[in-house]
Amino acid sequence: MSRPAAPLPGPWGAVLYETRTTHVRAQPRRLFRHRGFLWLVDLDRLPELPRPLRPLARFLPRDHTPSDTVALRADLDRELAAHGLPPAGRVLMLTQARSLGYVFNPLTVYWCRDAAGAPLCTVAEVHNTYGGRHRYLLPPDAAGRAETAKAFYVSPFLPLDGRYHLLLPEPAPDGARLHLAVRLDLPGGRAFTATVSGTGRPATPAALLRAVLRHPFATYAVSLRIRAQGIRLWLRGLPVHPRPTTTAPAPAAAPAAAGPGGATRR
Repeated sequence: MSRPAAPLPGPWGAVLYETRTTHVRAQPRRLFRHRGFLWLVDLDRLPELPRPLRPLARFLPRDHTPSDTVALRADLDRELAAHGLPPAGRVLMLTQARSLGYVFNPLTVYWCRDAAGAPLCTVAEVHNTYGGRHRYLLPPDAAGRAETAKAFYVSPFLPLDGRYHLLLPEPAPDGARLHLAVRLDLPGGRAFTATVSGTGRPATPAALLRAVLRHPFATYAVSLRIRAQGIRLWLRGLPVHPRPTTTAPAPAAAPAAAGPGGATRR
């Protein structure tokens, strides 16, 4: 059922989620967790922070598009048009902001509604540590579940095939609890599961400073942890899948018959 598009709370019209992210690899069994924080923002009303706080959070087009000359909203609407969809109405974006000059977003999620306020699609934007970016356009069911074929090289220790099962329910604007899950299945079974959970609060100067103090250099830490895990897997002798020179075209996605029910809630 469609929810009214209530405005996001707080002086900046945004929500800050302090989050716990869990990565579980099936073979060999590896698990690691890390904490950080994410922003939920309205794409047409990006937060404008006071000048002294801007180094802590900036939302730049080049972090999601080819360059700062390409507006993020226009770039997203072009992507929707390429898939036969009309321009979106309201779009909520869950992402890390650029902080202290750096950002790395393994996953940014866009919840797109049409001009009448009904759900249009969900876009999962994936970045890898090689500077690549790929968007999956998904038509989730009412619970936020969808599935799609893998079409983008993320880890050198996983092949460029398999199928993603995603649980990406749109967060409530009041900052209620967040829970997202992504599971990758290969022909031999489950290969990888990632979950993100947290509770939000209105983004304010005090909330931002508190999050930064609790999770200093969070944007750097995400990238470093992923690379450190890769080194550990390489030292264990896992075979490396070469990075392709081109990315496969985005596959058609479908609502999931049964979402990532086995996703780990850790």
